[in-house]
Amino acid sequence: DGAAAPMETRPQPDAPVCSPPSHPPPVEDDFQFLLCEGCRQESPHLKLLTCLHTLCLGCLSENKPVGQCPVCCTAIPQANGIPDMDNLLFTNLQARLRVYKQITSHGGPTCSRCRGEVALVWCCECEEFFCAKCFEDHQWWHKKKTHKVRKVEELRAESAHQFLEDTRKSCNLFCNSSSHPNQSPVCSIYCQRCEKALCCSCALLDNQHAPFRDIRSETQRRQEELSSMERELRRRRSGFEATYASLQGEAARLEEAQREMRELIRQRVEQLVRLIRREEEELVGLVEARQEQGRRELARELRHVEGVLRRMEAGERLVEKMSLYATEQEVMDMQPFIKGSLQELQQLQMPVAMDRGQPGDLSECRARLQAL
Repeated sequence: DGAAAPMETRPQPDAPVCSPPSHPPPVEDDFQFLLCEGCRQESPHLKLLTCLHTLCLGCLSENKPVGQCPVCCTAIPQANGIPDMDNLLFTNLQARLRVYKQITSHGGPTCSRCRGEVALVWCCECEEFFCAKCFEDHQWWHKKKTHKVRKVEELRAESAHQFLEDTRKSCNLFCNSSSHPNQSPVCSIYCQRCEKALCCSCALLDNQHAPFRDIRSETQRRQEELSSMERELRRRRSGFEATYASLQGEAARLEEAQREMRELIRQRVEQLVRLIRREEEELVGLVEARQEQGRRELARELRHVEGVLRRMEAGERLVEKMSLYATEQEVMDMQPFIKGSLQELQQLQMPVAMDRGQPGDLSECRARLQAL
């Protein structure tokens, strides 16, 4: 009775150690989005800002000025400049990618129990590698549970994307009620009144919770809500891009008009005697003064629109990766925060590109040139 039923993925003790694939699938370029957007390095402490950019604690600690996103200049609400929201999705994906790199490394991973033998099996539930002997012990201890195990040799042949999809657990939400001192049961019910996940016992014993919804339906609803907001954000982004391009064109026209006026000033002043060189400097200063106000306004508008575009790009990227790789725990923890940031983006109004006509009033400058 102590022996567990054989499983399809159970390795044989005399099975040969699998060799690494001749061309391991690349992972670095496809997962650059997991890096800190400041230092472009991996970090176990990634923070998600309200502008939906992701930065590590090191970059946020050294950030100047404090309280402002170094990527898009959006204000950080926290006084110390360190957001409260962890990017659980990126942190967990980094951890799972490290497991994949162990699998595809030269020689392969070693057993997580005995630490000496080459691992032949990966248990998705325990998140551990086992050699043949330790796998027998694992089967005996968990004979009443169904643990999904995979051969390391099979995992080595998969891509990093496939590995991340296969290791995403369908349900890993546990009830955090104090009425479960020993072991927290899995949550399967969502209370719409208190907006949290519950186990069946808490839902039945506490009559304050109602109405109920299946936890999977709720996580799917939240994911669909984020996807819908992402589609609307993508639609609105085209309008901001058009405004940004218009502002850039207007800035170029201002620069061209300024260049032409400078050239005219130089051509006229060069015909005069050295005694009136001082007049040339005054004219150039007049043109610069008339253009400065427009340049400052354009620079401010360009910075604002550029920051909004970067926030939108970060939102689109984060929602896309949530839909691909996020677990239900990550969706439940992160969705309200992301939703608030996306709603704030949706409420932003696109600046109107005004037709400013001729850049600056240069009539006084022309009159003085005529007088010369």
